[in-house]
Amino acid sequence: MNRDFLKDLGIEANNSGAFDGKWLPTKAGQHPIRSPIDGSLIANVMAGDVDDYWRCSKAAQAAFLRWREVPPPKRGDYVRRMGDAFRAKKEQLGKLITLEGGKIVQEGLGEVQECIDIADFAVGLSRQLYGLTIASERPQHHMRETWHPLGCVGVITAFNFPMAVWAWNTMLALVCGDPCLWKPSHRTPLCAIALTKLAAEVLGPEWSALVPMILGHDSKVGHAMVGDPNMVLISATGSTRMGKNIGPRVAERFGRSLLELGGNNAIVVLADADLALATRAILFGAVGTAGQRCTSTRRLLIEKPIYDDLVGRLIKAYGQCKVGDPSDGKTLVGPLIDQDAGKTFDEAIATIRQQGGEILCGGKRAKVPAALQGGAYVEPTIVRAHAGMAIVKEETFAPILYAIPVKDADEALHLNNDVPQGLSSSIFTSNVREAERFLSAAGSDCGIANVNIGTSGAEIGGAFGGDKETGGGRESGSDCWKIYMRRQTSTVNWGKALPLAQGIHFGD
Repeated sequence: MNRDFLKDLGIEANNSGAFDGKWLPTKAGQHPIRSPIDGSLIANVMAGDVDDYWRCSKAAQAAFLRWREVPPPKRGDYVRRMGDAFRAKKEQLGKLITLEGGKIVQEGLGEVQECIDIADFAVGLSRQLYGLTIASERPQHHMRETWHPLGCVGVITAFNFPMAVWAWNTMLALVCGDPCLWKPSHRTPLCAIALTKLAAEVLGPEWSALVPMILGHDSKVGHAMVGDPNMVLISATGSTRMGKNIGPRVAERFGRSLLELGGNNAIVVLADADLALATRAILFGAVGTAGQRCTSTRRLLIEKPIYDDLVGRLIKAYGQCKVGDPSDGKTLVGPLIDQDAGKTFDEAIATIRQQGGEILCGGKRAKVPAALQGGAYVEPTIVRAHAGMAIVKEETFAPILYAIPVKDADEALHLNNDVPQGLSSSIFTSNVREAERFLSAAGSDCGIANVNIGTSGAEIGGAFGGDKETGGGRESGSDCWKIYMRRQTSTVNWGKALPLAQGIHFGD
């Protein structure tokens, strides 16, 4: 993959690991960043240390005290220009996601488009941070509810969406009046450096401290952020294990947390479903991003009369998926993020066999040209599974799909909900009653429930997130902006008397 575009994004041979409005000369060690495509060196980055973190936190807090008084539409204008900057560099940013994160070309470009779209959404939102006027029970009084900037937001992101998740948080937070201090994945730091540089250029010297960024290659920087009282909100995307660490620590200091954690997403396919439609949706949901999305389809719950037909269609479709270099436009499945992820895939396959699963296709490392053998390429895998397999209730970040036969819709719904995670779900059916039941209070217990589309590919206009061990957070569209603000209830007495609420009489 030609790498000339890196210079256009300000990516150099050596890159600083901390930004507090200006790039800091860090003291921590230098770390090589290698491409998951072939294991080759892309660049080196300097990790930030705890001292760097506190400089970034201090700069963000100082910027917040000024930024909160800027009118929201003015804040929105900065965000509009950020979106324009992302548009201007869309191709280069998409290539960087492919080079550093391993996504195929169209997925890389699609992720950058999410950054652009959420910026557009936030610009409109900047004129719609509406409160309420509330009728008072007291004469010549009125009540109102208003929203104000919350404070500094600490954003922790994962490798699989190295740009979009930051944008979901930061574009909304900025129009709400909050800075965002970003700790990206140590696997994809160059994506963070590139976006931070673009955002800082738009904000200029006066406001660039609103988007500080710190790279950490050990747990010390993350621990500092989670315990920092200046970070009023911690928005963290990653594993459930990570969330179980972060949530209690933030709550202990009475901070807020927005947790987007693991998913174990099921598609229910009933006997009356359009199988051609279902096959396409399942294919993308299960093998897109090499199964490394939190919304990837992990479980397939199929009514028995159509089990063999649907699985046969999927095996045929899987056989047509080209696995290889994600920069090749014909490739549908790129590499896993690194060799550790490849080992996790291998271990999962061994466990599946031990627990009685049958590998119907895939289950091995993929054959790739010698030039790519530094990457972790695996064959997308379909497993004939049963609900009693313990691994079915776990999230394996790889393209492994468990195809489980069910007797009817009731059993399918039970199994859909019978996992610790609760992110995304879908049902394929032509029966309006079953579709509506799936979406009802007695239906899917996931934060996302779809009908006749897959589990992945959420739009920015809706709230994104899930419940149970997925963490309960919601990002992106709808009214998710409210988590970045604090609510204030006010009562104004414009009369001459002082009546008390609830009709209380005191000292008269």
